[in-house]
Amino acid sequence: MSKIVSISNQKGGVGKTTTSINLAAALAAADLKVLLVDLDPQANASSGLGVYVGEGEPDIYRVLTGHTDMKQALRQTAIPSLTLLPSSSDLAALEVELVEGLPSAQRAGLLAQKLAGMRDHFDYIFIDTPPSLGLLTLNALMAADSVLIPMQAEYFAMEGLGQFMNTVELIRTEGLNPSLTIEGVLLCMVDDRTNLSREVSNEVREYFGQLVYETTIPRNVRLGESPSYGKPIILYAIESKGARAYLDLAEEFLRRQDKGA
Repeated sequence: MSKIVSISNQKGGVGKTTTSINLAAALAAADLKVLLVDLDPQANASSGLGVYVGEGEPDIYRVLTGHTDMKQALRQTAIPSLTLLPSSSDLAALEVELVEGLPSAQRAGLLAQKLAGMRDHFDYIFIDTPPSLGLLTLNALMAADSVLIPMQAEYFAMEGLGQFMNTVELIRTEGLNPSLTIEGVLLCMVDDRTNLSREVSNEVREYFGQLVYETTIPRNVRLGESPSYGKPIILYAIESKGARAYLDLAEEFLRRQDKGA
């Protein structure tokens, strides 16, 4: 059965979608079967893989509302082992529709229910979530086995990280998803030339210890460019520092899975 990992942080602009696309792509390039679920109404993970949902076409919104089957909504990407469940702006209406139409327990567990049938078909399922702690992110955390938390090397991001950790703990202790674990903390947009970046990195490692990945994601022009071409970094600029960083991350991610087995 596959492992489901929610890539989440309540703060925006921390490298969440970039990590979702490129970690999934790097693992798929190693011939692992990977599903990337785009749970953000901005649909940046979808467009970043060159997928655009036309009006009325199957997407995650139609899957969650029961208007289409999961398998009908899945899209193949340029990497054969990487499958995408795309999003569209229609997803923004889902929170209102769920609040009006379902009991509270069912609202938060809807995605888990829909993904249950996909576990036998993939090695890993990653969920890219919105930069908030709304109903969509709660659905992702309810469906996930673990949560990977990207964060920027700045002080305000540290405050957000602490708040998000408290939310994960609350989800566990309240019985919403007792088995949810922290996959790790990933430092993104790191610039080791600046004192601030080094100081924040050191402080995060000191406080969170082994939860913090050794691999860091640097600020990299190619990483910023690749989504506009609808390609993960390993297809857009394989020789770039950004590509090397995500390949290293994939290796470290798999090593951690082996240790935890």
